[in-house]
Amino acid sequence: MFSKSVTLFSMQGIDIKIDPSWLLIAALITWSLSQQYFPISLPDQSPAAYFLMALVAMLCFFASLLLHELAHSAVAIRYGVPINGITLFLFGGMAELEKEPPTAFVEFVIALAGPLMSFALAFAFWVVAEASVVAGSAASATAVLSYLAMINFVLAVFNLVPAFPLDGGRILRAALWYRSGDSLKATETAAGAGKIFAYVLIGLGVLALFQGAFVVGLWQILIGTFLYGAAQTSYQSELMRTAFKEKTVGALMKRDPQTATVDMTISDFVNQIMLAKRVTFAPVVAENVLLGHIDQAVLADIDRENWNNTRVEDVYAALTPDATVPQDMPIADLLTHIAKTGRRKFLVLEGGDLAGVITLADISSYLQVVEPLLRGGLAAKLIHAR
Repeated sequence: MFSKSVTLFSMQGIDIKIDPSWLLIAALITWSLSQQYFPISLPDQSPAAYFLMALVAMLCFFASLLLHELAHSAVAIRYGVPINGITLFLFGGMAELEKEPPTAFVEFVIALAGPLMSFALAFAFWVVAEASVVAGSAASATAVLSYLAMINFVLAVFNLVPAFPLDGGRILRAALWYRSGDSLKATETAAGAGKIFAYVLIGLGVLALFQGAFVVGLWQILIGTFLYGAAQTSYQSELMRTAFKEKTVGALMKRDPQTATVDMTISDFVNQIMLAKRVTFAPVVAENVLLGHIDQAVLADIDRENWNNTRVEDVYAALTPDATVPQDMPIADLLTHIAKTGRRKFLVLEGGDLAGVITLADISSYLQVVEPLLRGGLAAKLIHAR
């Protein structure tokens, strides 16, 4: 998701990263605090003082966000859920869980940890701010501490909105999951709440634009759009996790695929295999030995008038580790392999011999078939079907 993020440091094996989009929100927060918030809350200070206050407040706010995500991460690791890292980006921070929590209870405690940390930080900053007043500290320090107390409280409350993928939405999903035992249905309901909340934010943003609050309105629209996409993506991820649970490549591959021989011409391959058999990807064999594969992508580099005098052996793609997968590979691992390599079509091997072929289209077709059945409550039967 954050392909351009930069790792700053590691804490207890967790990489702390910053996405380039963070620079935009950091600059926006610093500008708004120095030009609007602090001049209103503490008049008669110099522009340099306001800028310094804003810079310190912005950095402390993102440190608070980091502690919020570290709280999620610490609890996740405690319950055996690995963390890929924490990334600060345009819309705040995100702890990247390597896998979904195994139970509703684990989901609940992981989700709750972040808001509890933010409430604790809000209380701590408030106590220190009040103490600074009693001690007669500089008014600028008190203003910064008061802002940090307020913003952490707002962060905690906002995250507790029962709209997935916010922490409150994850708590809602955990409750529904615990009650029904169906994590997919719980995710669908919580993601639906997330989409509704996203529409509300977008609507408020549009209203703010018409009232002249351009920055506020645009920000609400951007956050709403992000939450909508995140809710949709989260549901799709849970759908795939449920649909492909315990499924291997061998369960979804096409067995006994149509093969091309090395002595075939390209014209024969197109007419006898691609058009006649309606396939765009075929293993290439010679005397029952698997050599590689050929597909329509190869044809793009060959002029049509040369199809009759060009043989498969001249253009096929040789066998490589990236293009082959074992029959017992879990579908979830295959999807990760697809994302990593960019390939969509694979030869399936068993003991070094060709067992079948599998493509991203095969996986998508299976998902389209099972999605309405999973929504209809037949998840358990499908998962354990052999």
